[in-house]
Amino acid sequence: MQSRRISNIEQKNIECRSKHVGISQSEIRPLLRGEQRGVLAGTLREIGLLILILLLSSFATAQETDDLSTATREYIENVVADTDEEFDYDEVYTLLQTYRQKPMDLNEVTDVELSELRLLTSIQISSFLNYRNDLGDLIDIRELQSVPNFDIETISRILPYVGVKKDRETFNVPLGAMLYKGSNELYIRYQRRLELSRGLSPPTAEDTSRYLGNPGRIYARFRHQYENRHSWGITMEKDPGEEFFTGSNKQGFDFYSAHLYFRNLSKTVKSVALGDYYVNLGQGLVMSSGFGSGKSSYIASIRRGGRKIIPYTSVNEAVYFRGAAGTFGLGNNLFVTAFGSYRNRDANVILMDTLDIEDVNTFSSLQESGLHRRANEIEDENAITQINGGGSLQYKTRRFQLGLNGVYTKFDAMFDRNKQVYSQFQFSGDQSINASMDYGLLLRNINFFGEFAISQSGGDTSLVNGGRTGFAMLNGMLIGLDKTVDLAILHRSYQKEYNSFYGNPFGETSQGNNENGLYIGLSVKPNYNWAFSAYMDTWRHPWLRFQADGPSTGYDYLLKVNYRVKRKMEAYVRFRHESKQRNAPNNETAINYLIDQRRSDIRLHVANKVSKFLELRNRVDLMFFNNQIEPVSRGFMVYQDVIFKPMAPWSFTTRFAIFETDDYDSRTYAYENDLLGSAFVPAYAYKGTRFYFNLRYKGIRNMTLEARFAQTYLRDFDVFGSGLEEIEGHTRTEVKVQMKYKF
Repeated sequence: MQSRRISNIEQKNIECRSKHVGISQSEIRPLLRGEQRGVLAGTLREIGLLILILLLSSFATAQETDDLSTATREYIENVVADTDEEFDYDEVYTLLQTYRQKPMDLNEVTDVELSELRLLTSIQISSFLNYRNDLGDLIDIRELQSVPNFDIETISRILPYVGVKKDRETFNVPLGAMLYKGSNELYIRYQRRLELSRGLSPPTAEDTSRYLGNPGRIYARFRHQYENRHSWGITMEKDPGEEFFTGSNKQGFDFYSAHLYFRNLSKTVKSVALGDYYVNLGQGLVMSSGFGSGKSSYIASIRRGGRKIIPYTSVNEAVYFRGAAGTFGLGNNLFVTAFGSYRNRDANVILMDTLDIEDVNTFSSLQESGLHRRANEIEDENAITQINGGGSLQYKTRRFQLGLNGVYTKFDAMFDRNKQVYSQFQFSGDQSINASMDYGLLLRNINFFGEFAISQSGGDTSLVNGGRTGFAMLNGMLIGLDKTVDLAILHRSYQKEYNSFYGNPFGETSQGNNENGLYIGLSVKPNYNWAFSAYMDTWRHPWLRFQADGPSTGYDYLLKVNYRVKRKMEAYVRFRHESKQRNAPNNETAINYLIDQRRSDIRLHVANKVSKFLELRNRVDLMFFNNQIEPVSRGFMVYQDVIFKPMAPWSFTTRFAIFETDDYDSRTYAYENDLLGSAFVPAYAYKGTRFYFNLRYKGIRNMTLEARFAQTYLRDFDVFGSGLEEIEGHTRTEVKVQMKYKF
């Protein structure tokens, strides 16, 4: 084999790296020249690490490229299993698929791009950037094992999405070439419940209320991408019960979304979005969207990061912006982001007749379900107009960043909510302003971050004179105590008067107001086989809340022990306990009083990789709920997963679960594998079973066909749901079919 010539720069890097990892220049030079590829170090431990990375690399190459890697899917499942929070899986899936098809260059990648992977902690990102800054460009992907805070688990998780390019590419790609070059994906999905709900059944003489459309959900999406630099596409969806090419939807689908997005057009133009998009600013006090930034056993993920502008490709009809946005570089360290949005929103509008003004529009609530199945929901559709504008100015170096953020929101009607005592400090009026300052500072092995925010909201008069002001702040630090030990600390203080329509900061509640709290997390990984993680979070709500007629307190903690055997088995035991104060149930006195509601669950999870193609997963959950007045509520859930993915065209995943709980309070949640680009996290409650079977076929060139069958059986119930969603019988069954075509 012809060996390549080592340049003077590479020679210097070899000498520095030899000192860094403790091996001699004579040992690492043959490896880089290709003469002795099996030698990276003089110890068995380092040889073993190299062999494992090579196996992981070849394994990642051999697997299907239209799905996430096994390590990535397991990571996402574990995060969701710990948090039990909803998340936009489609956003995560699409982004990672882009990098799987065109891996990011580790010698060019920025901290923003590494953050948007959602697979690395800020401590690991800082360690990698420091390593690259001190030793120069990476010569080989296998150098990742020399980066502090990078273990084999981390490397295997990011390996399919990163690389080291030999020939650097430039920004000189014409816009026209991006528009027609690259890859195209077409998704078409149909799903429905086999049992008809009351709203979908033929009307009777006693009950003529029903949904106007058919029971099917139809989803279609086309997207064109040029690497990770350009994307344009359109997404369409019709929900069950909505009309299709008739009635209120003569245009076809009930929801349409389109975007045009460019990234890294030049060293000045970092990103431009037209159409629908997301915005991320600071640490979420003003604006945030995304995955994996809540409480979980991955304690270092509490810090937000990633791109500020993201193209929108999902079907949530409430959380996106529609208009234009962009991020621009003003030199090497100064960046400005600006966005503007004009769109209609679903709302419950009230028309009022007064002596002075006729037909004054007000609305009592924003409807965020996106459902338009019957007359009253159609009446609320696009009932008001919302205008948003804002942006950020950020100064950023390798170790320090400071950002100023601002968002303005304006409605064309007055928001006049039906106020209860607990909600009197929540937003009312027709406009609001949010502003914040966020920061980040890296001092040796300590990563400081935080955000200070202010909100001003009110009516159609001056916000300053007639509005209500609220403050919120969040401060945290991530500390690498050792290469195997990480510590996370976060304190937040959100006033009851603080309001943000698009904020989603770290906390017990997603509203980002009426909360003071302290979070402490610890992660210890003494070796590849063992990992220990724990967190403790305590908080106080100074003002009343829904179902809490007084200031309340709470706390929760998690303990998790993880054990793995290389490429064979992974198991963990997790204990989680949560205590919250709520109004006492069935209270017959004149005044409500608070009691502690405690929820605990114990989980044992074992994943056994029987072969390269077959994996078996088993889980046992034990749940306990106690409110100090009623008897303790208990429950359990057991499931068996079979995941079969051979190199042949056919593959499948399936689950059978048995669960039994005394009531809904002792429920549990479990992540379910779904069709490509989808995920589901249902609640398991009462007494019954759940079964699903996903089948995939890849025998047609550039096409993937999938089908899913899922059924829940409840033993002691002869109806599911209530109202128009009520289904008669013991079972609820759903089927899905999907086609994905790449060209």
